[in-house]
Amino acid sequence: MKILTIAATEGEIAPFLRSPAGQAPETDVLVTGVGMVATAFALGKRLATHRYDLLLNVGIAGSFDRSIPLGDVVCVYQDTFAELGAEDGDDFLPSDELGLGEHTFEGVQQGHKGLDTLRKCRGITVNKVHGNDAAIAEIIRRLNPQTESMEGAAVFYAAHQLALPALQVRAISNYVERRNRTSWEIATAVENLNHWLGAFFNPRPR
Repeated sequence: MKILTIAATEGEIAPFLRSPAGQAPETDVLVTGVGMVATAFALGKRLATHRYDLLLNVGIAGSFDRSIPLGDVVCVYQDTFAELGAEDGDDFLPSDELGLGEHTFEGVQQGHKGLDTLRKCRGITVNKVHGNDAAIAEIIRRLNPQTESMEGAAVFYAAHQLALPALQVRAISNYVERRNRTSWEIATAVENLNHWLGAFFNPRPR
């Protein structure tokens, strides 16, 4: 099985890149840049010339669900372009209601090693991460997501268009709240994510 491992930044997967797992013959690595536009461009360019059996999107994420401990690694099985639609006064009209296409896409949540022990979550993908109490309350009311990233749904969209399976695994670095860097656990999240990646590929000794 040939896998494309996709991350927004090199820093999120630096330990994996330096490890034997990162050199495993069954994976290529694509660092796209931050955000859904950068992800879509980089992924489209790669998929135009290469074939894969699985897209594996990994990175850190924020969580709306405080029952998920910071640093935990989760599987995001569903992801939504949260801002794709139109405002109508105080109401938000999602793209599917407007006849503009789907905004929610599904990924893989079973059938691969290392997934059984991961909590399964619903995510949203945004251009602007949430940091306003009123906006946070509104997105919870409208979509009730558990995680937030800036890339996930773009990977699921590409996979959907090409009928490819896609898997999204995220480590929780912070809770979604007013910006408070002192409470973030990025180092722990990166460490745990890369530990999971190493176990997922589990290369045989050379």
